[in-house]
Amino acid sequence: MKQNSQFRYFAVALLGAMSLAACSAQPLDTSVRLRIDLDRTVLPAEMPDRAIVKICLDGLRRPRHELRPPVNLALVIDRSGSMSGEKIEKAREAALEVLRHLSSDDIFSLVAYESGVQTLIPAQPVGNGRAIERAIRSIQPGGNTALFAGVSQGAAEVRKYFESSCVNRIVLLSDGLANVGPSSPEDLGRLGTALLQEGISVTTVGLGLGYNEDLMTRLAQRSDGNTYFVEASADLPRIFAAELGDVLNVVARRVVIEIEFPDGVRPLGFIGREGVIRGQRAELTLNQLYGGQEKFALVEVEVTPPESGAECEIARAHLSYEDALTRRNTTLTAARTVQFSRSRSAVISSADHQVQADYAQNVIALAKDKAVELVDAGRQDEAAQEMRRQAADLKKLAETYNNARVSTAAAAFAPEAQKIERDGLDNAARKSYRAESSQVRSQQASR
Repeated sequence: MKQNSQFRYFAVALLGAMSLAACSAQPLDTSVRLRIDLDRTVLPAEMPDRAIVKICLDGLRRPRHELRPPVNLALVIDRSGSMSGEKIEKAREAALEVLRHLSSDDIFSLVAYESGVQTLIPAQPVGNGRAIERAIRSIQPGGNTALFAGVSQGAAEVRKYFESSCVNRIVLLSDGLANVGPSSPEDLGRLGTALLQEGISVTTVGLGLGYNEDLMTRLAQRSDGNTYFVEASADLPRIFAAELGDVLNVVARRVVIEIEFPDGVRPLGFIGREGVIRGQRAELTLNQLYGGQEKFALVEVEVTPPESGAECEIARAHLSYEDALTRRNTTLTAARTVQFSRSRSAVISSADHQVQADYAQNVIALAKDKAVELVDAGRQDEAAQEMRRQAADLKKLAETYNNARVSTAAAAFAPEAQKIERDGLDNAARKSYRAESSQVRSQQASR
């Protein structure tokens, strides 16, 4: 009898895996792979429980011999008075590094801003690059910081050659507070949202300890760009080269993820990303995907279990995007099922430690953003208390599922609460918190 029961269990599991493979079958010639992972593939059958659904997008590496989509890049550089000395020297060096990686038919523009805005190189093909190189070397500092106007002018240059076949990108460098024109994070966030709708992303590079990290991260997040905190100007060439590596490696654009949840599975919200929940559907939009990188969305759901032993679909994802090279519109679908059991050991042994680790990192990222807000409001004791609570919850998760990666993340995060309670957040720590949180939430590759 026991052997027959085990046989039936494995037969059901095999049929479920075969069904999943059929639902998730995808063309071999796509530049993106879509899959759905779960924090556990077996959930408790006795009572409602919460689960984490991970929608994974894997950008496939393009063969070295294959062409890449053209680039339409506007470089927007702060040349206010605070950029004098080594800062402007390294900014020029970083801009030249970008230029060296572009092809003659890529589009490049250069905007410099201080109290006013000057287009040093209007949008044009790179050609032999000599005129652009001379313009870069001519940048000199002086004046205040008209950041909003600088980004707006960079966008105007990108629009001159805007093509859906191009990778349309603005790279913004600033070391100071925006003090001319619109200057709040909300102002720049709205600008980022508008640019994303046009298909333009903004990558922000904050240099030193004088810039507004709230403004810079908001602009990057809302436009689906990258964000960097560079404390030493000597790192600028490396950061610009790394950013251009992403720009040159875009494999998909105008990415839309739609997730359907069946009855009995209630989506509660995205964790880390700014998606939209409408009833039993969730939606997320990205501007681009890069080859060799995974982007994902985590959705927390509440599940009402059927009887023990049942196997049900928990989520179905639909992905649409434009291939960056062929410009072909592609749609993919994937589905995922989950089993239900009264066996606690079956639930625990089914855990996906990577999904749980991704969840932990995003919880920590959100906690860092919340800590910044509480410390700013003079409530650093409350910030420390909240961080301790999150660390304790993650420690419990790690112990329950024997997850070493979550345990390591929780152990590293717990001492941060004591630091904040004792010292608050100094300027450098605040900038690090904002940058690290943004990078984790957008799965930005580490540099």
